[in-house]
Amino acid sequence: MKYVMLCLFIIFTTLHLYASLKNDKPFRDKTKPFILLSLMGFYCFSVEKIEIFVLLALLFSWLGDLLLIPKGIKWFATGGVSFLIGHIFFILAYNKYIDFSLINELITILLPFLFIVIALIVFKYLRPHLPKGLFYPMLIYLITNGLMNCFAWFRALCTTGISSIITALGALLFFVSDSSLFFVRFDKNSLLKTHFLVMLTYSLGEFLIILGLIIK
Repeated sequence: MKYVMLCLFIIFTTLHLYASLKNDKPFRDKTKPFILLSLMGFYCFSVEKIEIFVLLALLFSWLGDLLLIPKGIKWFATGGVSFLIGHIFFILAYNKYIDFSLINELITILLPFLFIVIALIVFKYLRPHLPKGLFYPMLIYLITNGLMNCFAWFRALCTTGISSIITALGALLFFVSDSSLFFVRFDKNSLLKTHFLVMLTYSLGEFLIILGLIIK
């Protein structure tokens, strides 16, 4: 059954990416809900014991997908809150495998600092294009995504095997996806005109996160 779910994930992701490339919003809206649903199925059928934090992270990411479909700032903000909760659950899932005594203290300081700096740079360019009142909530959201990345890399630094690296790379793609989304949504002069890159990095990022947690 897990391979059925994996095939469904690939099919719906491919269809959605095609719709994104063609800027076909109605078809994007129809295919988007099934990307994370099939990934949740793939995860559930691939593990002997379902970890509640992982499942909740996927569930809130899926809910965020649904909330971002309608147009409007309120929908966008609500979807962002759902994704933020999802990031917190991913952090809790990663933290189970982290032994901070094995990580250099300097790394635990510099890595969050790096993501904060990147987020600030992104929002320096976005600020003139953002609706009033969204700047700080969106900045906090991207920093939270960066914190999720930090915990993914902390896990990679204190565990053996390639699985934790796969998850950390997936988390990094998630960060790229969110940053790209902000430019697509709000910067009309951005080189990013469609959701193709946003959804490519998002879908692949979520898949790698889950794949790394499955083969741990």
